[in-house]
Parts: sequence; C-alpha cells; structure tokens
Amino acid sequence: MTLAQTLVRDAPEGLLGAARDAVRLPIGARIVAAMSGGVDSTVTAALLAKAGYDVVGVTLQLYDHGAAIQKKGACCAGQDIHDARTAAEGLGIPHYVLDYESRFKEQVIEDFADAYLRGETPIPCIRCNQTVKFRDLLDVARDLGAEAMATGHYVRREVGPAGPELHRAADAARDQSYFLFATTAEQLAYLRFPLGGLPKPAVRAAAAELGLAVADKPDSQDICFVPEGRYTTIIDRLRPHGAEAGDIVHMDGRTLGRHEGVTRYTIGQRRGLNVAVGDPLFVVRIDADARQVIVGPREALLTSALTLKETNWVGDGASLEAACETGRPVLARVRSTREPARGRLALVDGQPGVAFDTAEEGVAPGQACVLYAPEAPSRVLGGGFIAGTVRQNL
Repeated sequence: MTLAQTLVRDAPEGLLGAARDAVRLPIGARIVAAMSGGVDSTVTAALLAKAGYDVVGVTLQLYDHGAAIQKKGACCAGQDIHDARTAAEGLGIPHYVLDYESRFKEQVIEDFADAYLRGETPIPCIRCNQTVKFRDLLDVARDLGAEAMATGHYVRREVGPAGPELHRAADAARDQSYFLFATTAEQLAYLRFPLGGLPKPAVRAAAAELGLAVADKPDSQDICFVPEGRYTTIIDRLRPHGAEAGDIVHMDGRTLGRHEGVTRYTIGQRRGLNVAVGDPLFVVRIDADARQVIVGPREALLTSALTLKETNWVGDGASLEAACETGRPVLARVRSTREPARGRLALVDGQPGVAFDTAEEGVAPGQACVLYAPEAPSRVLGGGFIAGTVRQNL
C-alpha cells in the first residue's frame, strides 16, 4: 500500500478519520465547502464527501479583470472557477458559483487602495476572510441549511473548556492563523478546518490518490487580484491622486529628494529611495496628508509599543480591552513571516495595544498584530490592525 493510499483509507489514522475529527458532526450532516479551485479546498471537499457528509460546494467569483485572471496562483476567477466546478462534478456534489465581484471590489480592493493612500500597508487577504468569506459566505451556508462551513485553510479548531479555540496549524510552514485573526467566536463555532492538522505533502498525496485534476496545481501566491504582483497598477487606476509627487524628508528635518507618490513606499523599505547621505536609509514613517516619506537610520525602525484598531478577541475573558487593563502577557506577531515576540497587552495612549519586552523592527500601520498565548503558543487570542507605533527612545 502506498503512502497516499494509507493516508486516504477509511480508518481512524487516515485522512478520512482526521476529517471527521475536525468536523465533529454526525455522518450525513450537511456541510458547505468553500471551493476556490485550488488543491487545498478541493481536497477538503473530497475528504468530507468521502467521509459521508452531505457536501455542497460553493465558489465565489471575486474579480474578473485583465491579466489577473490568467496568472498562476490566482484564485476565485477564470480558470479557478472552472476547476472548482469540474471537481464538484467529479465528486458528485452540488456546486454553486456566487458573483461577489461588487462586494469584493468595495470591501477588499477599494479598502486596499485607500489604506495605501493613508500611508498604511494593508493585508487584503485578512480583509477578504473577514468580510466576503467569513461573513457573507457564512450567511449563504446557513441559508443552504448547512450545519457547518469548511475551508482549506491551514489552521486548527480545537474545543476547549470554554468552547471552540483557534490554533496554529500543525505544519508550521503552512500555518495561516495570522490571516484569520479576525475570525469571531460566533464564526469559529460554525467553521471547520479539516486540513489544519495535516502536512502539505499529505494533502497533495491525497489529491493524487483521489484522482483530483488539481493535484499538481500551484499554490496561490501574492495578492490574487494584482497582476504580476504590481500593486501600484491597481492603486493608480482606482486612486490616481496617490501618485502625486512629494518630498523625501530625513527625520532630522532635511529634505533629501522627491518621490512619485506615497503609495510606492512601505515602512522599513530601503531600496528605491534614490537618495544618499552616506549611511543606509529606511522609510520610518509616511505622512500621507503632507505627501512626505520620512527616512532615517535602521535603529529608528525599532518600536517599543503599538496601538490597535478593529480588534477581535477569542481568548478567555470578557474582551481584549479587559485583558489590556490586566496587562495580560502575549506573544505578538506583527508580520506574517515573523515569529511572535513576547510582550503584554496594555492601554497605550488610552487605546488597546501591545508593549514589547524587546523592541520590534519595522512595525507598519495597516499590518495585523496577531496575539498568541504564551502558556499555549499555538492558541490564537485575537488581535487587531496596527493603528500607530511608539518608537523606542534611542
């Protein structure tokens, strides 16, 4: 018996058993599977169907413009919708395609452009999960009579003493908990993540063994609606005034040069400044109102604390604000590619925030700060979008 056959056989140690453990619903229960057309969501739907659940596949058409629908690693448009439909037909499950293009444009793409105009560095994948996927689509799943909605995200849902908890994926290299911090307790009660306890090679092996056409399909990369990774193309089309020129100013007050729009810059950026004063310079702040890009030495990027907006709390206790008042210790992750850093929740300038034990570098407004429990490092406590930063005194 091959590894793939072992993984997908109907046994407690196989993937079907793992899927049932993740779902924790009676066999035959109706589950809506969100199918983006990629390998992860397709395997999720296939495992649930073969595990005996009444699966209904739903695919969202989120955008349909230009080169983006043809690029490798896109999702929710063009070829991906075709792949989802074909997979559902092969599995013998009902499948619906919902046109959410206008919602996605308003709630994700427009928000993405506006954030850059404010001098922030947005994360559209979080906003997409927060709005069209885990809010609007959940309503559709309930309307279809489903007892749960399943996705192919690599996170784990575990039931603790106080109810469902959100945890990092077993495969650290695939963990997507950073992008799902805004999942509310109510949503978490309804959602299921059958792949959260599995390594990616096992998922691809299962796809091949199940005969799924997407088994070798590349994973989604970069921002799905941005052609060739050039985010300024989208912003210039939607908000052309974002390309208005302004000054590049040293934090000591010197004007060093000109730029072609604040939307071209992010906190921590070094390349592309086209100014030189001898020592390396980095973008340390963006003043969108004054159209200024402020630069300084690397040590000016060190942040001792930050404030949060649009917060979410799925930890124990009444709220994130209450946890701030008690100074709860946390592990705070300020970039998706960075490991969490030790700190504590605090009221910073009267707002919910995090004070770091050791200063963090390059903390950018608009990014997410995701909170984990030091006593159980895989558990997500919630988080928020970074509203402001407090620079370390040098």
